Amino acid sequence: MANLKLTLICSDNDRTRPIIDGQVRPDAIDLEITVAHPSEMFWRQLSKSEFDISEMSMSSYLIITAQNDQRFVGLPVFTSRRFFHTGGLARTDRGIDKPEDLKGKKVGVPEYQQTAALWSRGALEHEFGVKPKDVEWWMERTEDRSHGGATGFKAPPGVTINFIPAEKNIGTMMASGELDATILYITDPNAVDRSTIDLRNDPKVKTLFPDPRAEGVRYYKKTGIYPINHGVVVKRSVLEQHPWVAINLYKAFAEARDRVAARTRELTGVYFDLGLLPPASRSEMTMDPYPYGVKDNRKILETIAEYSHEQGLTPRVVKLEEVFAPSTMEL
Repeated sequence: MANLKLTLICSDNDRTRPIIDGQVRPDAIDLEITVAHPSEMFWRQLSKSEFDISEMSMSSYLIITAQNDQRFVGLPVFTSRRFFHTGGLARTDRGIDKPEDLKGKKVGVPEYQQTAALWSRGALEHEFGVKPKDVEWWMERTEDRSHGGATGFKAPPGVTINFIPAEKNIGTMMASGELDATILYITDPNAVDRSTIDLRNDPKVKTLFPDPRAEGVRYYKKTGIYPINHGVVVKRSVLEQHPWVAINLYKAFAEARDRVAARTRELTGVYFDLGLLPPASRSEMTMDPYPYGVKDNRKILETIAEYSHEQGLTPRVVKLEEVFAPSTMEL
């Protein structure tokens, strides 16, 4: 019996690369793979449903799920995580010395509904008391090239969102002083984002946190949250015809992640033996910072669903049972 042929779009990272280069293949499935930048990938899939399988913005997927958009079914495969609020930048001449100083300021964001922005606003509110309505937001992406353009996004009640003119972007407005800060800054070439200036070389710009890494460590130790950015979705029509695809894909993505983790642990052991790592590193490397499945990520997933509702992106708290394929809920 011939394998099922499906199309996949994903980003190129350590956890997807074994699938992209063919080291890992899902059982009974042949994949035709397209590699794209996440900003572009999510816009394409949300607006045109081009692919059978896609990495997907967790925030945007929660939004369309709340809208009863039934095109996709989620898999608890989480290929990207980061501490997003630690990446904020601020002008040095605006009196912004701590996150609380963002109140009343003009702050850039590539896209208001994107997952990184959702997590950043959640941290700003719950850790530093800065609510979304306390900030004047300036959004870079245009309606026709944004996730929000595909989901019908409107500014939540009480929140001010301005669109950056086509001839400008977050980088130029930060450099000129038209913006006071930006909670996110994307310069990777893609069909959606427009900034190109390296603000980290601008003497008038500094990081929002003096030591971003230390803030990430503090946040993780306090909350236990390593924010999930991307999930994976499959067209519902595919799973209705071939329900076994969900588990086969999950296993393939998990194997790809495990191959990278095994290599990392191997190298860490060598570095430890050579005295290039402190004694605690070997034991700490047994922890999996990228667990897949619903069970090991329930707290993080429920938190992002709560933040989405709290920030007015979804009219209710979306339940995890609405998000993921039934066959994966016990994984």
